[in-house]
Amino acid sequence: MSKNIMIQGTMSGVGKSLLTAALCRIFRQDGYRPAPFKSQNMALNSCITRDGLEMGRAQAVQAMAAGLEPDVRMNPVLLKPSSDTGSQVIVLGEVRGDYAARDYFARKKTLLPEILSAYDSLAAEYSPIVIEGAGSPAEINLKQDDIVNMGLAERVDAPVLLVGDIDRGGVFAQLVGTVELLEPRERARVAGFVLNKFRGDPSLLTSGLDMLTRRTGIPVLGVIPYLDVDVDDEDSLAPRLSETRRTAGMDIAVIRLPKISNFTDFAPLEHHPDLGVRYVSDWKTLGEPDLIILPGTKSTADDLLWLRQTGLEGTICRLARAGTPVLGICGGYQMLGAVLEDPQGVERGGTVAGMGLLPCETTFTAEKRRTRVRAETLAEPFRGASMEGYEIHMGRTDRRNALPFCLLSDGQEDGAVQGNIFGTYLHGLFDTGELTDRLADWLRARKGLDGTAAESETHKAYQDRQLDRLADQVRAHLDLPAVYRIMEEWEGTSHGI
Repeated sequence: MSKNIMIQGTMSGVGKSLLTAALCRIFRQDGYRPAPFKSQNMALNSCITRDGLEMGRAQAVQAMAAGLEPDVRMNPVLLKPSSDTGSQVIVLGEVRGDYAARDYFARKKTLLPEILSAYDSLAAEYSPIVIEGAGSPAEINLKQDDIVNMGLAERVDAPVLLVGDIDRGGVFAQLVGTVELLEPRERARVAGFVLNKFRGDPSLLTSGLDMLTRRTGIPVLGVIPYLDVDVDDEDSLAPRLSETRRTAGMDIAVIRLPKISNFTDFAPLEHHPDLGVRYVSDWKTLGEPDLIILPGTKSTADDLLWLRQTGLEGTICRLARAGTPVLGICGGYQMLGAVLEDPQGVERGGTVAGMGLLPCETTFTAEKRRTRVRAETLAEPFRGASMEGYEIHMGRTDRRNALPFCLLSDGQEDGAVQGNIFGTYLHGLFDTGELTDRLADWLRARKGLDGTAAESETHKAYQDRQLDRLADQVRAHLDLPAVYRIMEEWEGTSHGI
């Protein structure tokens, strides 16, 4: 049997994904063959595997930490919100349908056999399995038929580390309150507490930690500092999407759409020394950037109407016609066109006028294109830049008389270019670093700056360095001997379960 350990949290955003990635990297460094697992994830930031299947971005990062290729078994259920009350449900990488929250909740237990089959298959190949929960195990309104927190921990017999976020305040109440709301058999699974995101002098916590252990009988296994690392974020709650993000060098404004997806496309731009990226959701703060980017979105038509209603569309079009470059990716590319047709009601149905910055026409279809691709840029001034990325979209776009943006390795042309307006379906287009460097050089030349921009590293190399830093910091503040001992000695019957 594969050993396992589960990371649960007192709420969303406490750092479960990051700590799971850290443990995957640490176990790999220590000579084991770990693999991550999250039975159900809700996020718009997804990844396409080599075999063309879709999974959560956080589990793809965790796979990289473990030295593995992303595998849908690591995230068998992915929910991609399409509204405040509904999501597209993806099971083992394939779209299963669109469900209202109530309907999904009523049916989710039927997914358990596929979840457990994915887990058992991973556990037959890797050890330990580092399992990530979702939200909080104390969400008592959702505990019935749970498939992602204590319900899963019981089925795979996993010990649990419960993580609280001290940066938000009230961490002792978070941890004690969560434990108090657990059933006795669930409480017995909590093998240790971890306080995350601490800033300050740890000695000031001693009395509180002692009281926490006396009150609950559960040891504190670590106080993790606020981690200075930069790895791909899971969802649109990420701090990097703040409008107040500091910019440096060339000013790149990414439009912060309500249903923004796959914003990790811009991570290579963010850490390039000559580029500054900020996320904008108000026309008054857009200003006059050197480049405007319309990112991917789960709801192209709705987000286009939001642009229209907020005044951002008019401001972007005015700047574009005055010469400001605009790049649209996936849904952003579709928005730049003349018209969006939705005869099958894939999004909202009917016809929506596009922004008219490209002559393209998009027709939404129920079939979802998911593929990893290599490409070479055809558009001047980036011609010849090699790219590796993926497509994930519902719809076909006719570029009309516009030139193509790039040539895919299978011989197909992708995207459209007309003057200073660029569009492509290719996510991850900046990851190799070649297009990033060409873009930085071009923007510098447009501003009349001498010389060329600094060369960038590949996104994979950058992420690997960040994951090593993450592992080093967690290793220094987590009682790893205790974690190994818990995994080695764990037996449900010996813990009163």
